[in-house]
Amino acid sequence: MIRWNTDQVDLREGLARWGEALSADHVTLDEQAAFSPDKWKLVQKTGVLALPFDEEYGGLGQSLLTTMYVLEGLGEHCRDAGLNFSVTTSLASTGVPLNAFGTAEQKERYLPLVCSGEAIGAHAITEAEGGSDAMAMTTRAVRDGDSFVLSGAKTFVSNGPVADVFVVYARTRPDGGALGVTAFLVDRDTPGLTTGKPLKKMGLRTSPLCELYFDECRVPASRVLGRVGGGFIVLDHVMKREILFSFIVNVGEMQHRLERCVDYARTRQSFGKPIGSYQAIANKIVDTKIGLETARKWLYDTGERLAAGENVTTDLAIAKLVTSRSNLDSSLAAVQIFGGHGYMSEYGLEQDVRNAVGGTIYSGTNEIQYTRIASMLGLDK
Repeated sequence: MIRWNTDQVDLREGLARWGEALSADHVTLDEQAAFSPDKWKLVQKTGVLALPFDEEYGGLGQSLLTTMYVLEGLGEHCRDAGLNFSVTTSLASTGVPLNAFGTAEQKERYLPLVCSGEAIGAHAITEAEGGSDAMAMTTRAVRDGDSFVLSGAKTFVSNGPVADVFVVYARTRPDGGALGVTAFLVDRDTPGLTTGKPLKKMGLRTSPLCELYFDECRVPASRVLGRVGGGFIVLDHVMKREILFSFIVNVGEMQHRLERCVDYARTRQSFGKPIGSYQAIANKIVDTKIGLETARKWLYDTGERLAAGENVTTDLAIAKLVTSRSNLDSSLAAVQIFGGHGYMSEYGLEQDVRNAVGGTIYSGTNEIQYTRIASMLGLDK
């Protein structure tokens, strides 16, 4: 069991004090599918965007586990799940690869902006025909003197409509397989880059996403992130942190949901007794507790192993599966426990269900995670 020290607890409790302001109007904003610039300004003030990055670039220099611990607090105290998702997207998509692979010039240019939240980050990986199969990407980047010219399109780009900088993954060698993909830093105002209109979606509506189009988009070679042909190395590093960051936020959300269900079950009367005294209700709450603690343990244990340099391919897949399923199951259970009230949008519980469905799809679908685990067991031989 991890023992958190006073400084780590203070970081999380400091974030908790912003919870009410960050949660304000979250039901209305979800109905409007509106990203709130004012809320983003509040996020900037919390310092959460600077957590895992080097102090010389404006970061707080916190460890992976401390970052996860504070992000769990964000999930627990901020009811705007879309805002939470935009936070982890900016952290993982842009800040993480810059911190690990960026040149001194790239870090000096972008990292202070990402740490402060002055620049919102996004990454462009998925394509309409490829889905979770990143190897099938067809967006091309052709060398032309001191630049690369990008052509193609990306979809499901979270933060896309509001992002200032994108990490774009494109093929620099069509027949190069895993060594034929390169990561690029692309500014929003780069000629040839067009952002599509925000796409309507089921959940996480306050975190906007869109398509990106590259029409002879010229990017300086100095904006290659990592090395040419090393895009999948960058992406692998990013996706490990993306899963840990976004799903530990879900753990915080589940913790809040559990506490809310326990309180309701103790106070709501039916047939002269608290509904929590009925085994049908109590069992749902106990299952929620079990799912929460299992997800929390898998994520933190995986984070510890990753920080120690161990191979966590299987661990990450299991952690993602366990957490996404537990989050969805607990959100459905909460609606049932609250009954008619849970079905009403004003309580925010039906919103939790819609948000939770996304976790079974993004960061590699759950079906892909099953395939990955099976492969690690040697079942694809």
